Amino acid sequence: MTSTPSSDESLRIAETIQVVAPVLRGLLGSETSLAIVTCDSSDQVRDATSKTSVAPQVIGMNPVCVVEPAYAPLADQVRQAVEHYRHEVGQSPQVVVLPGKVVFGAGDDYASARANLDLFLEALGAGVGDQAPSPGDQPPTQQPRSSRLSSKVVVLAGAAQGFGLGLAQGLAEEGAHIVLADMNIARARSEASLLVNQYGRGAALAVELNVAIEESQRLAWQEILATYGGVDVFISNAGITRTGSVTEQRREDFELVTAVNYTGYFLSVRSIVPIMAAQHEVRPELLFDIIDINSTSGLEGTRSNFSYLGSQAGAIGLSRSFAMDLIGQGIKINTVCPGNYLDGPLWSDPESGFFAQYLRAGRVPGASTIGDVRAFFEAKVPMGRGCLPSDVVRAVLYLVEQQYETGQSLPVTGGRITMN
Repeated sequence: MTSTPSSDESLRIAETIQVVAPVLRGLLGSETSLAIVTCDSSDQVRDATSKTSVAPQVIGMNPVCVVEPAYAPLADQVRQAVEHYRHEVGQSPQVVVLPGKVVFGAGDDYASARANLDLFLEALGAGVGDQAPSPGDQPPTQQPRSSRLSSKVVVLAGAAQGFGLGLAQGLAEEGAHIVLADMNIARARSEASLLVNQYGRGAALAVELNVAIEESQRLAWQEILATYGGVDVFISNAGITRTGSVTEQRREDFELVTAVNYTGYFLSVRSIVPIMAAQHEVRPELLFDIIDINSTSGLEGTRSNFSYLGSQAGAIGLSRSFAMDLIGQGIKINTVCPGNYLDGPLWSDPESGFFAQYLRAGRVPGASTIGDVRAFFEAKVPMGRGCLPSDVVRAVLYLVEQQYETGQSLPVTGGRITMN
């Protein structure tokens, strides 16, 4: 009979995963990338692995390393156990067991990591755990895709629609494991399911995230770590706006915009740094990326949009400071400032989009229709069109692949705004 873990025990297990999974990603990865590490801490797995005679019975079925409890820091115990295993066995383990707590499976991608874990659990007689998050049960890759981001875990906040969704789709096509993190979890799950159907098991995961709430951050990262083991790239795309003049806007609207666009970015970075730093400590030759998808509003002034502009300009300031603080921990921080995504819902929603808001606010002189407002903004761009998600995907790929760039604010504006 299994027991349900108490809330304190569940927290300790989550903390164990947060310490161990990023370390294993580094230890079990290739020369150029980290491994994908998934895990199971379900009741039956904890009960089965707590029996001292269990682990030796299954060591022969695939490479398994057991980390026995000791007094040294847990990360050090894991490193020593894996290094000892390599010395004794002559190969790296595919499964790492912390008896009575959690079992980890590693591989080049989620599908292989989960297959290694499931094979161990079946041999153990515990079956496949019922609590391990699994982003889809589709067969391995169904559609060819680029390997530019192969083995990388990309977490995208604000991914259920607009630029965020376009980015998720584009980066999945480039080979990444994509986490669609969004308050609209139903929409995020639907879109993640489409990516899994397109690219195979583990290609995408949806998690619920409100960037302005610390507990939401904690729970989201707990699920991400249990599924993929860590993060290589975090893209901050969550954002909202409330237009209006300084004499009209309510304080609660100003504070809401600030909480999401500015404070939420700070909270996200603070949550991510320990994970990326742990990966870098094991693999100091590798760098990791945090990218804020900002706006041209962060680079120039606009009328009747001060709360959005202020939060975006502030986020650029945060990125520049973070870049100086965090490069020593292997973390690059950059900002992408896209031009207007005129086809996205932020602009084109007939009730709440910028076109409708600007028309009501009289921001475009002489405009009588939404079409007039759109034409006004298209005329400002030398290339004659709005920015597209594919344009931002290319900018993100550049920043990830460029190993000598941090603290930058990269305009992607069709020539309307240039770097200075």
